[in-house]
Amino acid sequence: MSDPDLIVRVAARGDGVTADGRHAALAAPGDWLRADGRVEPGPGRGEPPCRHFPTCGGCQLQHLSDAAYADFVRDRVVGALAAQGLETIVRSSLISPPRSRRRATLHAELSGKLVLGYSEGGSHTLVDVRDCDVLDPRLFALLAPLRRLLPMLMRPRRRAEIVMTLADQGVDLLLRGVAAEGLAVAEALSAFGAAHALARLSIDSGLGVEARYEPVEAGVTLGEVAVPLPAGAFLQATPAGEVALIAAVREAVGAPDTMADLFSGLGTFALALPGKVYAAEGAREAHLALKLAAARAQRPIFAEHRDLFRRPLMPAELNRFDAVVIDPPRAGAREQAVQLAASTCPIIAYVSCNPSSFARDAKTLCEAGYRLDWVQPVGQFLWSTHVELVARFSR
Repeated sequence: MSDPDLIVRVAARGDGVTADGRHAALAAPGDWLRADGRVEPGPGRGEPPCRHFPTCGGCQLQHLSDAAYADFVRDRVVGALAAQGLETIVRSSLISPPRSRRRATLHAELSGKLVLGYSEGGSHTLVDVRDCDVLDPRLFALLAPLRRLLPMLMRPRRRAEIVMTLADQGVDLLLRGVAAEGLAVAEALSAFGAAHALARLSIDSGLGVEARYEPVEAGVTLGEVAVPLPAGAFLQATPAGEVALIAAVREAVGAPDTMADLFSGLGTFALALPGKVYAAEGAREAHLALKLAAARAQRPIFAEHRDLFRRPLMPAELNRFDAVVIDPPRAGAREQAVQLAASTCPIIAYVSCNPSSFARDAKTLCEAGYRLDWVQPVGQFLWSTHVELVARFSR
């Protein structure tokens, strides 16, 4: 029998990989992979805390030790940059703690009995979640009462989507793909919202979001400013992750007199930074929420509703700013990166949730004369393969 091969790294999708390219599911760095496919545990292995692992697709890497997981987050950034021929200082990873996820999307299915949870890895089959080590306990506490509420709202063999977000006033709950007609249902929804002190309960039966319970305006505090929270709106996944990203962006841009925040969302960065801010966002509800919040707080923020994929800021516009913060979705910002590369803006802080699309855009900037000064990896989605980062570019 041949000698076993050492698992040297974890690939982007979570498999362990040997030096000669052999893959093994649920293997950790330091494990040994035998010729027959068996894996012998090594020092990089941890004890999965959740009874649903590895069936549940919500986490892929609970079998890693804390140190091995932090290394994975950093290595994802290093590997993506290397694939584009780039090198820079990649800092140690900042990892969010367990049970701190403040937003989540689950699914429910009614087929004889109600199943509520996440999909299995690589499957549409739902795992009936009875334990979760990533969700904030205030979100997890709603699963049991939701199991009692949802059967009266759901059609058999039809899947519903449950979107939960922690607002300042409590949990903002959005139910999609349910039927919510009639007086009895309306009363049940209001009673559910009151009984569980929800910030808001909204329904989307296919014709748009409708709030059914909202005793006061639901909102979230960003940069010490109260911002209205649209139902199902994007927020950074954990408070610790948000703090880490803001701190890195502040370090990157310093104290500019004028700056742009591109793909600004609700204003996570625009409201946390000094000086005059131009904030561009393509999602109308998020744009309006930031515009209203800035006006109420009398902050010098000019918010524009602008699709930066179809109408990116051009070099003549970008040259007006002392710094630019850009936080695009997973696909990155290819069109905007081309225009940034042609600008004379001295500092760019690039926030990304996809190391691969970031590295592609980073290459565009570096080929145009920008220097990639450093990258800060952030692991907000604990035990998942999802990696975020902040990078500083300068001229």
